[in-house]
Amino acid sequence: MADQLVASAGATQAGSDFAGWMLSEQRRVFLLCQRMLGEADEADSATQDVFFKAYKALQKQEVPIDDSAKWLTRIAVNTCLDKLRSRRWQFWRKRPNQEDEELILNMAASSSPDAEAQLFAGEIGVRLQAALGNLSDRQRAVFTLRHYEDRGLDEIAEILDLDVGTVKAHMARALAKLRLELQDLYSARRKQ
Repeated sequence: MADQLVASAGATQAGSDFAGWMLSEQRRVFLLCQRMLGEADEADSATQDVFFKAYKALQKQEVPIDDSAKWLTRIAVNTCLDKLRSRRWQFWRKRPNQEDEELILNMAASSSPDAEAQLFAGEIGVRLQAALGNLSDRQRAVFTLRHYEDRGLDEIAEILDLDVGTVKAHMARALAKLRLELQDLYSARRKQ
């Protein structure tokens, strides 16, 4: 069908052929856009954009299109991808006005922990330090490098001159001992 549109030289004839082609493809393109964008309103807008782009491209097109459905699908997918990329920046449009934003920020809870949370964290730190003291030297070294230094297992194995499997075994034993010693904190946290 698109080949016939390109072959027709007159804009009015292309417009009438295009209208029929658009009607036959509109539902398929809309459903494709809706699946990609997830919203009917966005899909409707994207479908209109697809056919507008297709119409403009057909007027400029000099080489016949082999498969018009595939060509139209490519335009639809690219249009939807453009809309999805532009969503990243749409939050600026939905931003509240200056006075409302200040009110919202003043009502928001503080991002810093309160005194009770700081006291509880200090107690956990003391308990964790005591529990670390009950680990073997290797287990403590592996745990410290992994969780405090954020080192990878390969890196820990290289630093301690151990096999990676040995490092994993020490880590598993350390975690099992720590979970057992700190079980009351661990289970209380999970119930909340």
